[in-house]
Amino acid sequence: MKDGLVIERRWVKWGLIFGLWTLLGLSFSVQIYFINTRVYGQPIPWGQALSYSLLDWYIWAALAPLVLRLTRLLHLDDQSWSQALRIHLPACVLISLFQPLLLVALTQWLWRGSVPAYGFLERFQSAFAIKFPWNVLTYWLIVSFSLALDYYRKYREREMQSLQLEARLAQAQLEALKMQLHPHFLFNTLHAISALMYTDLEAADRMLARLSDLLRLTLHNVGAQEVTLKQELEFLERYLEIEQTRFADRLSVQLEIDPAALDAQVPNLVLQPLVENAIRHGIASREEAGRIEVRARREDGMLELEVRDDGPGLPNGDEGALNEGIGLANTRARLQQLHGAAHRFELVNADGGGLVVSLKIPFKTAG
Repeated sequence: MKDGLVIERRWVKWGLIFGLWTLLGLSFSVQIYFINTRVYGQPIPWGQALSYSLLDWYIWAALAPLVLRLTRLLHLDDQSWSQALRIHLPACVLISLFQPLLLVALTQWLWRGSVPAYGFLERFQSAFAIKFPWNVLTYWLIVSFSLALDYYRKYREREMQSLQLEARLAQAQLEALKMQLHPHFLFNTLHAISALMYTDLEAADRMLARLSDLLRLTLHNVGAQEVTLKQELEFLERYLEIEQTRFADRLSVQLEIDPAALDAQVPNLVLQPLVENAIRHGIASREEAGRIEVRARREDGMLELEVRDDGPGLPNGDEGALNEGIGLANTRARLQQLHGAAHRFELVNADGGGLVVSLKIPFKTAG
């Protein structure tokens, strides 16, 4: 399939090249016909004017690859122009002489018996006087075209290399940010298990079982920057089971998930740091019971995620007063890398108390 596509493109390319030279031949045939008929008063058949002009430009079509090859071999960007001109000037003169010579030879052979029998030398002198300045111009136009094409090709290669480097850098940065979350989450969980070992051995055992489930899910999605919201929620539910074991009746959780949003692609481990932040600032810092709400919905081509707690919220509503840990800081950085200006991430005090962390990203699926 791929070979067939390459062959098809090659045929299209050569067809366009042939069409260009033919168009030049057709254009100049009109000029030849009217100049001979109206200016010199020597009418020539239209077919003869057309065949002469087409032959003239088809000879140039055959010589053009030689000029292109010569231009590429000289690498004008790697040499001084004086060195290149020492090759190009003789080549230009020779090709500009050879072209009318071949044109006269071919027309004499093709039109034998149909035109007055002028000598070969006479016809060559006439063709040379008319064609030589045009041939010099044509030679340098081909050289200029080759240089422009070469510069454009190099520009595109540099542009592609730059885009590839940017993509690799962005991927490396995302991977580094994501990898920071794994040990951060793991150390926090192990610390909680260690504390429970002295007060509630069964609870610690349950947390270890849930931790093994979490590690399995983490390994399953290793290397993936984005997962479906359904997979992200599965991971979050395992994490919440660990936290509910840790806090017992002090933590209640409510999930409000729009089924239409479950197939959406979200950054891997995007919800867990938000919920962890809500637990740390809204639940762990007080004695009474607390509540965490997680919402997800699709609206106007965007996926909206929200994590709400009923804790103390932001002092004076100032987001800058919140001491963001690794989780929130990395979430901001990853969203910026993945979605740029197309996302929104903010922390605000909720009506009636507590903190709301909300984010919006473009809704997209893996398909």
